[in-house]
Amino acid sequence: MKRIIKYTGGLLLGATLFSGCSKFEEVNTDPQLVTEDQVQVEYFINNSLIGAQQDPHIAERIFVLYWKTAGRQQFGGGISSGGYNDGWSSDYYGGGYLGGWLNAINSGVQVAEKQIADGNIKPYSNNLLQISRIWRAYLMSELTDNFGPIPINAFQGVNPEFSDVKTVYYFMLEELKDASAKLDLEAAKPETKFDQAYGFDYAKWQKYANSMRLRLAMRLSEADPAKAKAEFEAAAALPLLTADGETFQVAEMPNSWNSLTGVMTREWNSFMLSATMNNLVKGLGGVKTADQVPAAMHANIKPADYVGLKFQDHFTMMTNDPTAGYWLDGLPNAIDPRAYKAYIIPGDFNNPEFNGYPSWDNTAETTVRNLVDAAGAVVKTLDAKYTWNAPVNGDWGVKGSKNQVRAYTGTIPRHANKFRNSTNKRIFFAPWETYFLLAEAAVRNWTVPMSGQEAYEAGIDASFAYWGVSSFASTYKASTDYNNAGTSVSWAHTVEPPATHTMKFTDGYTNTPGTVEIKYPVNNLYKNGTVRNDLLTKIITQKFIAQTPWLPLETWSDHRRLGLPFFENPAIENPLVNMPDLTAANYMTSNKRFFPQRLKYPSSLPASNAAGYAQAVGFLGGPDEVLTPLWWAKQP
Repeated sequence: MKRIIKYTGGLLLGATLFSGCSKFEEVNTDPQLVTEDQVQVEYFINNSLIGAQQDPHIAERIFVLYWKTAGRQQFGGGISSGGYNDGWSSDYYGGGYLGGWLNAINSGVQVAEKQIADGNIKPYSNNLLQISRIWRAYLMSELTDNFGPIPINAFQGVNPEFSDVKTVYYFMLEELKDASAKLDLEAAKPETKFDQAYGFDYAKWQKYANSMRLRLAMRLSEADPAKAKAEFEAAAALPLLTADGETFQVAEMPNSWNSLTGVMTREWNSFMLSATMNNLVKGLGGVKTADQVPAAMHANIKPADYVGLKFQDHFTMMTNDPTAGYWLDGLPNAIDPRAYKAYIIPGDFNNPEFNGYPSWDNTAETTVRNLVDAAGAVVKTLDAKYTWNAPVNGDWGVKGSKNQVRAYTGTIPRHANKFRNSTNKRIFFAPWETYFLLAEAAVRNWTVPMSGQEAYEAGIDASFAYWGVSSFASTYKASTDYNNAGTSVSWAHTVEPPATHTMKFTDGYTNTPGTVEIKYPVNNLYKNGTVRNDLLTKIITQKFIAQTPWLPLETWSDHRRLGLPFFENPAIENPLVNMPDLTAANYMTSNKRFFPQRLKYPSSLPASNAAGYAQAVGFLGGPDEVLTPLWWAKQP
């Protein structure tokens, strides 16, 4: 009897990682069943591509509460302070990957290989196999960058063996290399609707594979530099994803609840500006706020040497955020022009990109809030309309209970409406990333097709074009102004900032003016804290800003790999239970143990595959904990 696959509603259902059933086991004849010879590989591709967009249930837990928080693209607690939720990870690991996206695309690879071996081929069969391998490599990279060791040969009907992260990376790099080389760019196409990303444009898939190879090779830059260099240089000589029309992205579906619903649509998620992003964009690039906002806001713009109102009894001071304790009662004098596009100014209700979520109350449009004393009496009333602030995450203790302004929906800049209403396209890889990878390679003296400055500035240009702010690009790229972290934009400007800079402030309780020496932060994770403005810091700063809001896993991975850009420590007004190494004695320093490094495996893994779990933890090189670094992550 021919082996049979069940096909229902466009989903090809196979065995999960934990199942002992073979994907192609024989079953009784059924009108809904199709044979391996009949099934179309493009169905598997379509299923996997759509599923990996993450439905709202999984997206909120993984993309939002894990990635965007760990990657510092939003204010948030949980994983940023070492926390973890087994249910979230179980949904992602089991239902998403093993029972869904990775399972589906692995089925596509297996079916394509068998059909080709049996001579049951179409003009595009080979290309569908290669596309399946390319997409599978991406999904594997996502899984291993979250958890660490994973199986390479899963979905074979038995519990698989796990491989160490190095082996997984070598496998993915080889897959991308081989699949890219075997694509026939002139071959016929199947129905383009089954490829939500590229419509089976083979040249674009090839460029995506080559640029993905750059990403994965660079991930090994600290742990395995020889392999990283060899793989990167080989891929850099091939066609790369460098044009806007080549962006790997998938359109969202408005007014829906399915895998194409936007990943940032849940109304109760606020997506507030993070202190990390705030420190990177404030003052960066020399573009004046007055040239970016309506005239009605100009009176709220503050001088460049003004840090804000000081509220030491209501804002945490126990963090190495350089402006801890201050509330900016207006708008910064200059700021990266992408900031006002990605995050909307509080009180800017006439802006069509202002987001009013949650729709069942008016918290988004409430900008007046109080600071109170221990008894609840009002100490100070603040109006956050046309202000720009970002709270540090962590434990604010008593100060947090007395502060009704920080982390309140209407008082902090939040993501623009176009990222909240499922009318956008989710980006998986964009041209700016290719350019910033090439720029980093050039700084490392690897052989690449353009100079570091050319690649760096091309990356900025590509990002500015995406945001529609290209008119500011020339001014921006020439700027020698430092941001809060002590980094400037100009490639030629590598002068280090002074240890401190003098700023004016006003005592928020007495209205008394004063001056203060604000320290540029010491990032001990990078060159022992001695460097803030070298070329690599500039590149990763620009890459972080450009990757926001679509690629938080990458911003998290860059920080794990390099310690860049500067991430401020969580506040510790009270000790953090899940981050015990961060204390009142060392919170002004940076340490690997102060930032999440991975996701713990879900409890379902040791329960269903005890031997595989033991292998995984053995390869991990440390306990199955959030703070255990992955193999490719730079050690302190």
